[in-house]
Amino acid sequence: MKLTVVAATGGIGRQVLDQAIAAGHDVTVVVRNPAKVTADVTKVAVDLSSPDPVALESAIGGADAVLSGLGPVGVLSRGTRAVVEAMAATGVRRIVVVSAAPIGTVASPGRPQPPKHDPGDGPLIRYVLTPIVKRILREHYADVALMEDILRDSALDWTVVRPPRLTNKPLTGRYRTAIGQNLRGGVMISRADVAHFMLRALDRPEFVGQTVGVAY
Repeated sequence: MKLTVVAATGGIGRQVLDQAIAAGHDVTVVVRNPAKVTADVTKVAVDLSSPDPVALESAIGGADAVLSGLGPVGVLSRGTRAVVEAMAATGVRRIVVVSAAPIGTVASPGRPQPPKHDPGDGPLIRYVLTPIVKRILREHYADVALMEDILRDSALDWTVVRPPRLTNKPLTGRYRTAIGQNLRGGVMISRADVAHFMLRALDRPEFVGQTVGVAY
């Protein structure tokens, strides 16, 4: 497949890039600093905090799919909106992005009254861990929730991946998934395995238009 990887120098983005190359995909990367990418791929310099539409369209046009590992607060929703607009302009439809496990219960303009609890969370996560993390990361999660709104409002074939705590442990290829909810007892997953699922989801129609929990 011809893939465009957004934020290919981030923790998950690097894993997506490496695994996509290993699988034989034709990869273009969208990064702020192309010098940080040593792989032999097409590199397009775009600062997604103030994206250049022409450069972004050149990176996305002709792709079979886009995979986004964007994460920084303040850039995530703005950058995703720019990517969505570039996809619409170039006729590319498939996109897989990284979100976060607590976002199903975070209010946003498009979901002002989300569920109070995620149906997949156990008591410890539901009543102790999630409230603490949501307070600490309030600004970041608001931006992530807005990013999800942007995708839901688009006409794209999107998949939102919601992992819990991320680690730098190696790829296993063994993890659980759940459509529309988190996973009971799923408290962590490696960035490598999140990237593995993102690539796996590309040609799986059951994941289109869905949020997907992924964890061990």
